[in-house]
Amino acid sequence: MRRLQMHLPEWMQEWLEVLVPGIQIFLIIVAAWLLNRLCKRIVSRVGQHYALPHELLLPMRGVLRWIIIAAAVLLVLERLGMSATVLWTAFTGFATVGAVAFFAAWSVLSNLFCAVLIVTVGPFRLGDHIELLDSADKPGAKGKVIDLNMLYTTLQDDSAPEGVPNVVQIPNSLIFQRVLRRWKGGMPMATEAAPASSGEEASAIALATPAARSANQAGA
Repeated sequence: MRRLQMHLPEWMQEWLEVLVPGIQIFLIIVAAWLLNRLCKRIVSRVGQHYALPHELLLPMRGVLRWIIIAAAVLLVLERLGMSATVLWTAFTGFATVGAVAFFAAWSVLSNLFCAVLIVTVGPFRLGDHIELLDSADKPGAKGKVIDLNMLYTTLQDDSAPEGVPNVVQIPNSLIFQRVLRRWKGGMPMATEAAPASSGEEASAIALATPAARSANQAGA
């Protein structure tokens, strides 16, 4: 490249100093775009082959996209003349800050991760009735699952008075730290014996007397 520049006029050499980095940056952007589309197709095919839920594929695509964007930005900055040492120092500094922020926001991130597990593992579904227990013999939060987001699982509280809407929001991470009781579709109805009518009670009392038993045996 240097030899070629030596045989060109000065005005063309100045243009080459701008044109060559510009072409390189353009090629980096095009390669990053193509790589992003390829990764999206691969993730989609893997999701279809293994029947993975959309809620799991979406964050996977996001992580791959941001990795490609970060790599492309570093390469573009290097083409613009920034030192690789400076870029690596900046990257490690951002990584350190990110690690500190990760541990600081661990409770929120754990809820996000547990939301993905709830969707993939399926300990319960929308419409199921669940009860979250500290132990198997102690009552806990109980209700119908009416909503599930990345932070909370929302239950319609069964203990609320009729006509009064009352919901309970449970952090997703708590689902995997407690004993979970589940009823699919709805709460089981307790079967109770129907109370006897007054006539049936009177007949039962009459048959229980000695005179009635004697008359019954004579008639037989």
